[in-house]
Amino acid sequence: MIDYSGEFEQLSEAYRESGGDPQALRDDKNGLMLISGNSLLGKNEIPGLMIDTEQLKDGVKAHVRVKKNTRIENPVHLCFGVIPDEGVQRIIADFDIEDNASAAFLAHCSFPNAVKVQHIMKGVVNIGENARMKYNETHFHGKEGGVEVLPKMKINVGKGGAYISTFKLTKGAAGKVDLDYEAYLDDDALSEMYAKIYGKSNDDIRVKESIYLNGKASKGLAESRIVVSGNARAEVLGEVIGNGADSRGHVDCMEIVQGKNARASAVPRLEVVDDTAKLTHEAAIGSVDKRQMQTLMARGLSEEKAMDTIVQGLLR
Repeated sequence: MIDYSGEFEQLSEAYRESGGDPQALRDDKNGLMLISGNSLLGKNEIPGLMIDTEQLKDGVKAHVRVKKNTRIENPVHLCFGVIPDEGVQRIIADFDIEDNASAAFLAHCSFPNAVKVQHIMKGVVNIGENARMKYNETHFHGKEGGVEVLPKMKINVGKGGAYISTFKLTKGAAGKVDLDYEAYLDDDALSEMYAKIYGKSNDDIRVKESIYLNGKASKGLAESRIVVSGNARAEVLGEVIGNGADSRGHVDCMEIVQGKNARASAVPRLEVVDDTAKLTHEAAIGSVDKRQMQTLMARGLSEEKAMDTIVQGLLR
C-alpha cells in the first residue's frame, strides 16, 4: 500500500525536475520503495522481488531481495527524499541478488528545499553466481547547498556475477558529498562504478571507489567525471587491487576546474598482488575548452549558460 499523500506528490515533482517520469512511480508493474524522511510511504513488490522494511528510531532499515533465477524486466524504483529544509535521513539498505537473477534499480534521492539536511546511507550488496545488478542513483538538490550526502556501500560479487553502478549529481548544489564504495569480486566477476558530479559555490566532494579483484579473471572499472567551479573542492581516489590471477582493472579520473578558487585532486591507486594481473589508469585535470565556450557564447548564450551546457554534455 502506497501513501499518495502530499509528500509523495512533492517527491514526484522533484523526480520530474531531475529528468525522470513520475508516472513510473504509479505503475503497479514496477517494483517500488518510497521513503520520505525516516518514514516509509509505501512499497510495491512484484513477482520475484521482496522488500522487507523495519522502522528504526532514527531511520529505516530495508532488505531488498531478488529471488533465484528471476529476471526483472522493468527498473525497480527506490525513492529517498527529505521535503523540509532541515532533517536527517538514515537508511540501512541491504540487497541480495540471488544466483542467476538480474535486476536494475533506479534510486531517486531528492532534497529540493534543503538548508540543513543529512542523508546517510549504509548497506551491503550480495550478488550471487551469474547474477547481475545495475544501480543508477540520481540526486536532485536545491540551490542552497545545505545537503550532506554520505553513502557507504560494500558490494560482494559472486562467481560470474556483475555489478554496475552510477552515482549522478548534476542538478542544484551538491553540498557535501562523501561517497565510499568497495567491491569484492570472485572468479569471472565484473564491477563497473561511475561517478558524475557537478560542484559549485562551496561544495565539498569526496569520491572513493575501491575494487578488489580477488577472483581469477575478474574485471573492474572505476570511472569518475567531476566538475568544480566557484569555491568548490573535489578529491577523488580510485583504486584497484589485483589479487586474482589474470584479473584486469582500470581507473579513469577526469576533473574539470572552472575559476581561480576551485580545487580538484585525482589519485589513481593500483596494487598488483598476483603477477598475472594487469591494471591500468589515466587521470586528467583541466579546464573547459575555451573555443567551445566562445562558440556557444557567439550563438547568444551567457558565459554561465555556455559553461553549464558543456558540463552537462560531459556528465551525460
